[in-house]
Amino acid sequence: MAPSRNADRTAREARERLRRFQARQGVHAHQEKRRRRDNLIAVLAVLVVLAIATVGQVVYFTSGPGTPEPTPSASPSADADDESVDDAAVEENVGDVPAADIAQNRTWSGELVLDDVALGIEIDGAAAPQAASVFVSLVQDGFYVDNACHRLTTADTSRVIQCGQPDGVTTIDPGFSYGPVENAPADGVYPAGTIAVARAESQYSQSTQFFITYGDSQLDTSTGGYSVIGTVTSGLDRFTSEIAAAGVQPGDDGQESTDGQPARPATITAITLQ
Repeated sequence: MAPSRNADRTAREARERLRRFQARQGVHAHQEKRRRRDNLIAVLAVLVVLAIATVGQVVYFTSGPGTPEPTPSASPSADADDESVDDAAVEENVGDVPAADIAQNRTWSGELVLDDVALGIEIDGAAAPQAASVFVSLVQDGFYVDNACHRLTTADTSRVIQCGQPDGVTTIDPGFSYGPVENAPADGVYPAGTIAVARAESQYSQSTQFFITYGDSQLDTSTGGYSVIGTVTSGLDRFTSEIAAAGVQPGDDGQESTDGQPARPATITAITLQ
């Protein structure tokens, strides 16, 4: 018996619904698969961006323009006897250093009186402009008057009287140090009558202290020597026989020494330059 037309139509509609359902299922499955793939790609992209940003920040703050500026740290101070500013690590001027043109690139003549021993002196502003300018400025300010020379050496190779330490006798403390060394003899020989600037190990530890050699002296050249600023032109023989000949004060243990405070006090009672 042949099927009716209604039955055929019903069957076709059922098959069409099944086809559309299967098509929707296929589309849905494809979309779901693509969504999972897109989500995975998005996650990977975020991770890559984060990684790049992290690496960029690390580079910026460690080797790029964002690197922190180094800050100076305090340096330990050595306990040296030859200069009031002893920081050997300092390699730059510190404080208000007198201008290098004060000495006017010329020779200054004058007198330095230690107690009643008068020494004629000349300061060479052309040979050591900065060091000579500092010395001239301190003389003009009256810094050295009433300052006790605190050190005498009597060894055969070092015959030196050293002055200019701010030690309570001098009421003015200039509070500066400067460098580098100027006009130092390459062979380390400082003839009798040499006036030079004392310092610690650093060439930039020069300040107010100076020394006069009353005999030919062979001094250390390993750190650059000492700035020679002038000479004694008269009176050195009397200084040698009256002050240097008295020697060095004995130490606390009573032992004789070739380096220490002069046994006969040597105070700068006057100093002039013109």
